[in-house]
Amino acid sequence: MNLSKILLCFCLAIASLPSRAVDVLEFNCKRTEKGYTEEYEMKMTLASGAQKAKIFLDDRDLDQSDMYGTQVVKSITLARPNILILIEANFQPEEIMGVSYPAGNVITNITLDPVTGKFKKVEKIQGGILGATIGNGTHTSEETCFPSKAPYRTK
Repeated sequence: MNLSKILLCFCLAIASLPSRAVDVLEFNCKRTEKGYTEEYEMKMTLASGAQKAKIFLDDRDLDQSDMYGTQVVKSITLARPNILILIEANFQPEEIMGVSYPAGNVITNITLDPVTGKFKKVEKIQGGILGATIGNGTHTSEETCFPSKAPYRTK
């Protein structure tokens, strides 16, 4: 009886240890548009303590900044059964092949249901090269993303 109590206490202690660990979610995703299909891996790390939420597509960090603009993963929220993702991108004015484009921004809201694999992306585009080529306003698309691994924790 004492052995089972010790084992239970040990398991509870181990379960509480990863307070500094980061939850990681991995998915295999597929996007199909106009006869073209792209498959990619998406890895998410949830915010934990001082660590901000991150997303990697094929090991490429979505948080990027350079002279052309900035893209930031603002939040990843577990709202069972869905995962809600907010990404914001801002682009500097640019000139490409003699055509000038103003500054622009894109706010992307993603809803992912890991059970059904439904990945719905709603992008609000304003200005920039995307506004000029795709059009300003709200654009919606759907993809599929299924968990590739059970969620795990890293330190």
